[in-house]
Amino acid sequence: MNISKEAIVGELVTQDYRAAQVFKNVGIDFCCNGNISLEAACVKNNISTDYVITSLNKIAGQKSDGGIDYNSWPLDLLADYIEKKHHRYVTEKIKEIIPYLDKITNVHGDRHPELSEVNKLFKESAGELAAHMKKEELILFPHIRKMVQAQQTGAKVEAHFGSVQNPIKMMMHEHDTEGERFRKIASLTDNYTVPADGCNTYRVTLALIKEFEDDLHLHIHLENNILFPKALKMEEAAG
Repeated sequence: MNISKEAIVGELVTQDYRAAQVFKNVGIDFCCNGNISLEAACVKNNISTDYVITSLNKIAGQKSDGGIDYNSWPLDLLADYIEKKHHRYVTEKIKEIIPYLDKITNVHGDRHPELSEVNKLFKESAGELAAHMKKEELILFPHIRKMVQAQQTGAKVEAHFGSVQNPIKMMMHEHDTEGERFRKIASLTDNYTVPADGCNTYRVTLALIKEFEDDLHLHIHLENNILFPKALKMEEAAG
Protein backbone atom coordinates (compact mmCIF):
# COMPACT_ATOMS: atom_id res chain seq x y z
CA MET A 1 0.00 0.00 0.00
CA ASN A 2 1.46 3.36 -1.04
CA ILE A 3 0.28 6.01 1.43
CA SER A 4 0.99 9.58 0.39
CA LYS A 5 1.55 12.62 2.59
CA GLU A 6 -1.54 14.17 1.00
CA ALA A 7 -3.82 11.34 2.15
CA ILE A 8 -6.66 12.53 4.40
CA VAL A 9 -6.39 11.22 7.96
CA GLY A 10 -10.08 10.40 8.39
CA GLU A 11 -10.21 8.63 5.02
CA LEU A 12 -7.26 6.42 5.98
CA VAL A 13 -9.15 5.28 9.07
CA THR A 14 -12.29 4.76 6.98
CA GLN A 15 -10.33 2.49 4.62
CA ASP A 16 -8.79 0.50 7.49
CA TYR A 17 -9.80 1.14 11.08
CA ARG A 18 -6.53 -0.38 12.30
CA ALA A 19 -4.96 2.94 11.25
CA ALA A 20 -6.79 4.52 14.19
CA GLN A 21 -4.40 2.87 16.63
CA VAL A 22 -1.39 4.31 14.80
CA PHE A 23 -2.91 7.78 15.06
CA LYS A 24 -3.80 7.28 18.73
CA ASN A 25 -0.21 6.22 19.49
CA VAL A 26 1.17 9.50 18.12
CA GLY A 27 -1.65 11.77 19.31
CA ILE A 28 -3.26 12.54 15.93
CA ASP A 29 -6.99 13.25 16.12
CA PHE A 30 -8.60 11.14 13.38
CA CYS A 31 -12.26 11.72 14.30
CA CYS A 32 -13.08 15.33 15.14
CA ASN A 33 -10.20 16.82 13.15
CA GLY A 34 -9.68 14.05 10.63
CA ASN A 35 -10.37 16.13 7.53
CA ILE A 36 -6.75 17.22 7.02
CA SER A 37 -3.81 15.70 5.18
CA LEU A 38 -1.46 13.29 6.89
CA GLU A 39 1.41 15.73 6.42
CA ALA A 40 -0.57 18.62 7.98
CA ALA A 41 -1.55 16.46 10.95
CA CYS A 42 2.07 15.41 11.52
CA VAL A 43 3.34 19.00 11.29
CA LYS A 44 0.62 20.11 13.71
CA ASN A 45 1.69 17.44 16.21
CA ASN A 46 5.45 17.78 15.55
CA ILE A 47 5.76 14.16 14.40
CA SER A 48 7.79 12.68 11.57
CA THR A 49 5.48 12.09 8.60
CA ASP A 50 7.76 9.33 7.33
CA TYR A 51 7.54 7.54 10.68
CA VAL A 52 3.72 7.62 10.61
CA ILE A 53 3.61 6.46 6.98
CA THR A 54 5.96 3.57 7.82
CA SER A 55 3.71 2.59 10.74
CA LEU A 56 0.61 2.76 8.54
CA ASN A 57 2.25 0.67 5.82
CA LYS A 58 3.23 -1.91 8.42
CA ILE A 59 -0.40 -2.19 9.53
CA ALA A 60 -1.59 -2.39 5.91
CA GLY A 61 0.87 -5.20 5.22
CA GLN A 62 -0.46 -7.33 8.05
CA LYS A 63 -3.29 -9.80 7.56
CA SER A 64 -6.64 -8.22 8.32
CA ASP A 65 -8.39 -9.49 11.45
CA GLY A 66 -11.69 -9.36 9.61
CA GLY A 67 -12.67 -6.04 11.13
CA ILE A 68 -16.03 -4.51 10.26
CA ASP A 69 -16.11 -2.61 6.96
CA TYR A 70 -18.46 0.18 8.03
CA ASN A 71 -17.74 2.06 4.83
CA SER A 72 -19.61 -0.56 2.79
CA TRP A 73 -22.81 -0.33 4.82
CA PRO A 74 -25.99 1.39 3.57
CA LEU A 75 -26.49 4.71 5.37
CA ASP A 76 -29.73 3.68 7.10
CA LEU A 77 -28.02 0.59 8.51
CA LEU A 78 -25.07 2.67 9.71
CA ALA A 79 -27.41 5.16 11.39
CA ASP A 80 -29.25 2.28 13.10
CA TYR A 81 -25.95 0.79 14.26
CA ILE A 82 -24.65 4.07 15.69
CA GLU A 83 -27.90 4.63 17.55
CA LYS A 84 -28.27 1.12 18.94
CA LYS A 85 -24.58 0.44 19.64
CA HIS A 86 -22.89 3.73 20.47
CA HIS A 87 -25.78 5.82 21.75
CA ARG A 88 -26.87 3.03 24.09
CA TYR A 89 -23.27 2.57 25.23
CA VAL A 90 -22.96 6.28 26.09
CA THR A 91 -26.20 6.27 28.07
CA GLU A 92 -25.35 3.11 30.01
CA LYS A 93 -21.72 3.97 30.75
CA ILE A 94 -22.51 7.49 31.99
CA LYS A 95 -24.74 5.95 34.68
CA GLU A 96 -21.90 3.61 35.65
CA ILE A 97 -19.04 6.13 35.60
CA ILE A 98 -20.54 9.11 37.47
CA PRO A 99 -20.98 7.32 40.87
CA TYR A 100 -17.39 6.03 40.66
CA LEU A 101 -16.13 9.47 39.73
CA ASP A 102 -18.02 11.08 42.61
CA LYS A 103 -16.55 8.51 45.00
CA ILE A 104 -12.91 8.95 44.05
CA THR A 105 -13.32 12.73 43.97
CA ASN A 106 -14.65 12.67 47.53
CA VAL A 107 -11.98 10.24 48.79
CA HIS A 108 -8.91 11.39 46.84
CA GLY A 109 -9.82 14.96 45.89
CA ASP A 110 -7.71 16.59 48.62
CA ARG A 111 -4.52 14.95 47.32
CA HIS A 112 -5.58 15.06 43.67
CA PRO A 113 -7.49 18.31 43.09
CA GLU A 114 -7.55 17.64 39.34
CA LEU A 115 -10.30 15.08 40.02
CA SER A 116 -12.81 17.86 40.69
CA GLU A 117 -12.15 19.30 37.24
CA VAL A 118 -12.33 15.83 35.63
CA ASN A 119 -15.64 15.25 37.42
CA LYS A 120 -16.98 18.60 36.21
CA LEU A 121 -15.86 18.01 32.61
CA PHE A 122 -17.28 14.50 32.46
CA LYS A 123 -20.65 15.59 33.81
CA GLU A 124 -20.74 18.46 31.31
CA SER A 125 -20.05 15.91 28.58
CA ALA A 126 -22.78 13.61 29.89
CA GLY A 127 -25.36 16.38 29.65
CA GLU A 128 -24.24 17.63 26.26
CA LEU A 129 -24.03 14.13 24.76
CA ALA A 130 -27.54 13.29 25.96
CA ALA A 131 -28.94 16.35 24.16
CA HIS A 132 -26.71 15.75 21.12
CA MET A 133 -27.84 12.15 20.67
CA LYS A 134 -31.51 13.12 20.97
CA LYS A 135 -31.08 15.60 18.12
CA GLU A 136 -29.56 12.87 16.00
CA GLU A 137 -32.20 10.31 16.92
CA LEU A 138 -35.20 12.63 16.46
CA ILE A 139 -34.06 14.85 13.58
CA LEU A 140 -30.94 13.92 11.61
CA PHE A 141 -31.02 10.11 11.52
CA PRO A 142 -34.73 9.87 10.57
CA HIS A 143 -34.01 12.31 7.72
CA ILE A 144 -31.08 10.20 6.51
CA ARG A 145 -33.31 7.12 6.55
CA LYS A 146 -35.89 9.01 4.47
CA MET A 147 -33.14 10.00 2.03
CA VAL A 148 -32.15 6.35 1.58
CA GLN A 149 -35.78 5.36 1.01
CA ALA A 150 -36.28 8.26 -1.43
CA GLN A 151 -33.20 7.20 -3.39
CA GLN A 152 -34.78 3.79 -3.87
CA THR A 153 -38.21 5.11 -4.87
CA GLY A 154 -37.26 8.30 -6.69
CA ALA A 155 -39.28 10.44 -4.27
CA LYS A 156 -38.25 13.88 -3.03
CA VAL A 157 -37.37 14.55 0.60
CA GLU A 158 -37.94 17.89 2.26
CA ALA A 159 -37.11 18.99 5.79
CA HIS A 160 -37.87 22.06 7.90
CA PHE A 161 -34.10 22.61 8.36
CA GLY A 162 -33.46 22.84 4.61
CA SER A 163 -30.28 21.09 3.51
CA VAL A 164 -28.99 18.14 5.54
CA GLN A 165 -25.77 20.17 5.68
CA ASN A 166 -27.33 22.36 8.40
CA PRO A 167 -27.84 19.73 11.14
CA ILE A 168 -24.60 18.01 10.11
CA LYS A 169 -22.66 21.25 10.69
CA MET A 170 -24.20 21.53 14.14
CA MET A 171 -23.42 17.90 15.02
CA MET A 172 -19.80 18.25 13.85
CA HIS A 173 -19.36 21.41 15.91
CA GLU A 174 -20.64 19.54 18.96
CA HIS A 175 -18.29 16.66 18.19
CA ASP A 176 -15.39 19.14 18.22
CA THR A 177 -16.50 20.36 21.64
CA GLU A 178 -16.54 16.84 23.06
CA GLY A 179 -13.20 16.00 21.49
CA GLU A 180 -11.64 19.02 23.19
CA ARG A 181 -13.30 18.17 26.50
CA PHE A 182 -11.84 14.66 26.51
CA ARG A 183 -8.41 15.97 25.51
CA LYS A 184 -8.55 18.04 28.70
CA ILE A 185 -9.60 15.01 30.76
CA ALA A 186 -6.76 12.94 29.31
CA SER A 187 -4.29 15.74 30.06
CA LEU A 188 -5.53 16.23 33.63
CA THR A 189 -5.16 12.49 34.35
CA ASP A 190 -1.77 12.17 32.60
CA ASN A 191 -3.44 10.05 29.94
CA TYR A 192 -5.42 8.04 32.52
CA THR A 193 -2.42 7.14 34.67
CA VAL A 194 -3.38 5.90 38.16
CA PRO A 195 -1.31 7.65 40.87
CA ALA A 196 0.71 5.61 43.36
CA ASP A 197 -1.86 6.19 46.10
CA GLY A 198 -4.82 5.39 43.86
CA CYS A 199 -7.17 2.67 45.10
CA ASN A 200 -8.80 -0.01 42.97
CA THR A 201 -11.89 2.16 42.46
CA TYR A 202 -9.59 4.91 41.15
CA ARG A 203 -8.07 2.42 38.72
CA VAL A 204 -11.47 1.16 37.55
CA THR A 205 -12.82 4.69 37.10
CA LEU A 206 -9.95 5.88 34.91
CA ALA A 207 -10.11 2.66 32.88
CA LEU A 208 -13.84 3.19 32.30
CA ILE A 209 -13.37 6.82 31.23
CA LYS A 210 -10.58 5.82 28.83
CA GLU A 211 -12.80 3.10 27.37
CA PHE A 212 -15.58 5.69 27.07
CA GLU A 213 -13.26 8.05 25.18
CA ASP A 214 -12.09 5.26 22.85
CA ASP A 215 -15.69 4.37 22.04
CA LEU A 216 -16.49 8.04 21.46
CA HIS A 217 -13.61 8.27 18.98
CA LEU A 218 -15.07 5.40 16.92
CA HIS A 219 -18.58 6.83 17.33
CA ILE A 220 -17.52 10.26 16.01
CA HIS A 221 -15.39 8.71 13.27
CA LEU A 222 -18.37 6.76 11.92
CA GLU A 223 -20.40 9.96 11.75
CA ASN A 224 -17.82 12.57 10.68
CA ASN A 225 -15.91 10.45 8.20
CA ILE A 226 -18.54 8.07 6.80
CA LEU A 227 -22.20 8.83 7.58
CA PHE A 228 -22.17 12.60 7.18
CA PRO A 229 -20.07 12.89 3.98
CA LYS A 230 -22.15 10.16 2.30
CA ALA A 231 -25.41 11.84 3.37
CA LEU A 232 -24.20 15.11 1.82
CA LYS A 233 -23.28 13.32 -1.42
CA MET A 234 -26.64 11.58 -1.49
CA GLU A 235 -28.47 14.88 -1.13
CA GLU A 236 -26.31 16.44 -3.84
CA ALA A 237 -26.96 13.53 -6.21
CA ALA A 238 -30.71 13.81 -5.60
CA GLY A 239 -30.59 17.43 -6.74
